[in-house]
Amino acid sequence: MANKDENNSQFNSAEKDITEKEHSIHMFRQMLKIRKFEENVNQLYTSAKMPGLSHLSIGQEAVAVGVCEALRNDDYITSTHRGHGHCLAKGAATNLMFAELLGKASGYCRGKGGSMHIADQDSGNLGANAIVGGSAGIATGAALSAKMRGTDQVSVCFFGDGALGQGIIYEVMNMASLWSLPVIYVCENNLYTEYTHYTETTAGDITARAKAFHIHAEEIEGQDVRQVLSTSGKLVQRARSGQGPSFLLCNTYRYFGHHVGDINRAYYRTKDEENDWKTNRDPLIIFSNWMTSSGLLNDSDLDQVESEVQTEIEDAVQFALDAPYPKPEEVKKHVYA
Repeated sequence: MANKDENNSQFNSAEKDITEKEHSIHMFRQMLKIRKFEENVNQLYTSAKMPGLSHLSIGQEAVAVGVCEALRNDDYITSTHRGHGHCLAKGAATNLMFAELLGKASGYCRGKGGSMHIADQDSGNLGANAIVGGSAGIATGAALSAKMRGTDQVSVCFFGDGALGQGIIYEVMNMASLWSLPVIYVCENNLYTEYTHYTETTAGDITARAKAFHIHAEEIEGQDVRQVLSTSGKLVQRARSGQGPSFLLCNTYRYFGHHVGDINRAYYRTKDEENDWKTNRDPLIIFSNWMTSSGLLNDSDLDQVESEVQTEIEDAVQFALDAPYPKPEEVKKHVYA
C-alpha cells in the first residue's frame, strides 16, 4: 500500500495533469475561436453584409492567445487595425464583436467603431487603433497610471512591424525605460508592411532598437503558443515586480492579404511561401499535434472543441445579423467623454 506522502504525490501529479489539459483545451479553443471568427468576417465582407474594410490576423493566433493568457483581467492591452484576435484573446464576446463589425447598437461601441476601433474596457482592452503605432502612447500611459496608482497591473502594446517606422514607438520606449514602466511592447512581425517585405523598410536588427533604450528584448517563434506563453509569462512577471519595460518580437505570418480586399498577392509574395507557412508553421496544427502526441488530448477531444466553437460562432453571427442598428439620434452621443 502506498504511504500518505506517495498518495499525496500521485494526487498532486494527477491534479497537475488535469489542469494542464484544461488549460491546453482553453488555449486551443481561444485560437480556434479567433480563426473561425475571422473566417466568418471574411464571408460577411464578401457577401456584402459588413460595411467597411477589415484586416484579418488568420495565422497569427498564437501571439494573441499566448500573450493574453499571461495577463490578468485587470491588466491592459492596446491593439491595432488587425486586432480581432487580441480582443477575443483578452476576453471579448464573439456576439458583441460581430455586432460591432456590422454597425449594430449591441456592439461594443454601439456600432460606431467597427472593425478597427473595438474596445472592451471590462476586460482591460483599451482599444484597437486604425493609426499605425497609434496605441503605443495609450499603452505606455496606462502603464504610467498603474505605477502612479501603486498597483501591479501590466500594460501590453501590440503593434506590427510597420509601426517600427513611426516615431512615437521610440518616444514612448524612451519614457518607459527612464521611468521603469510596467509595459511590454509586442511586435508582431508578419513579414509584410502592407505590400512590402519588412527588410525593405526596416534597417538593422529589430530587437536592437529596443536595446538602444536599455529595454530588455527577446525574439521568439510566434507560431508556437507554448513558447509565446512561456516567454510572455516571464516578461509579465518582470514588469509586475517593478523591473521595467520589455520588448517581445514575435515572428509570425498573415495568411490573407493586408485587408479583405487584398486578394491578389502574387505581386509581393509567392504561393509557395504562403503554402509553406500554412502547412508547416500553422499555430493550430503545431499546438494540436503537441497535445495529441503528449497524450493530453485525442482527435475526438479536438473534434468536440471544434464543434462547440463552430456553434458559438454561428450563433454569434446570427445574433449580429438580427440585432438592430443604432437610432439616428445617437449620432451625436458617446462622441466625447
